Amino acid sequence: MLRLDPGDVRVSTAREFRVWEGGGEYNVARGLRRCFRMRTSVVTALADNPVGRLIEDLMLQGGVDLSHLRWVPYDDVGRSVRNGLNFTERGFGVRAALGCSDRGHSATSQLQPGEIDWEYIFGTEGVRWFHTGGIFAALSESTPLVAREAMEAARRHNTIVSYDLNYRASLWKSVGGIAKAIEVNNQLASLVDVMIGNEEDFTAALGFKILSVDENLSQLESAGFRSMMKDVLQRYPNLRAVATTLRVARTATRNDWGAICYIDGEFYEAKPMPELEIYDRVGGGDSFASGLIYGFLTNRGPQWAVDCGSAHGALAMTTPGDTTMATLAEVERVMKGGTVRVQR
Repeated sequence: MLRLDPGDVRVSTAREFRVWEGGGEYNVARGLRRCFRMRTSVVTALADNPVGRLIEDLMLQGGVDLSHLRWVPYDDVGRSVRNGLNFTERGFGVRAALGCSDRGHSATSQLQPGEIDWEYIFGTEGVRWFHTGGIFAALSESTPLVAREAMEAARRHNTIVSYDLNYRASLWKSVGGIAKAIEVNNQLASLVDVMIGNEEDFTAALGFKILSVDENLSQLESAGFRSMMKDVLQRYPNLRAVATTLRVARTATRNDWGAICYIDGEFYEAKPMPELEIYDRVGGGDSFASGLIYGFLTNRGPQWAVDCGSAHGALAMTTPGDTTMATLAEVERVMKGGTVRVQR
């Protein structure tokens, strides 16, 4: 969808906006392409009008393959189909970031089972990794069915499936709230290989109980994350790995940031980053996911993968927009604890 960013002011008082393309799954695909130089594609739909063509142009700049983009005829008004909009202000200090979605009747929300040739994508094209998540599953009654269809096809062809829980209260509010989110996400979880979330997703989207985040990210045991991750794998034995970002929001612009991954009975923790300075927090979790996936796809090992995801997520939050502007060299420098002195 299209994000309209008011910059340093508020949505309600803005006189101009910058535009960015964005979306949970797209952000991951773009991160893998632009930062990590992997070939990626996105399956989505847009209403065929100038706004849709703008989103297409932005995605083309991101380098993601659009051969599976579906164009839906536009009715000139938007009564039946439209392109989703997302107004998001960044927040500052004690003022939290704020998002306002305007995405009802979007083309993507109207995707139906049987419309996408998943056998071709996974069988003929040979896709190695498929990523989707809780935002797509929340868009309509049909999107969880499309997700299930895709995930089942992926598993038939031994394609790894990752799923970012990405709980958004606003998307579930009118269709059953947390109870509906838990129902839908639990139905899909049995088809997942790598489950990703943040410190609140596993409670809101799957119903697991954890203690509140500790004031010190180094005290993960007291926060209950390790116990919770073991419980997730016990409930879903199909899972190969569970990964979560960890965040303590001191202010809108200063967060403690970290990540942890549980795989093969072992925990792998990225070094916590206390008091991380944030420019635009949107997309940090998606960039964590793309870094983690890159580490797994290149067989670097789980510790390298979680370190890469944490570093990439942190860097993504230092620039505007939903998507990464980081390079692999910058990610590796952060992973090694490198200097932030000017590079020239």
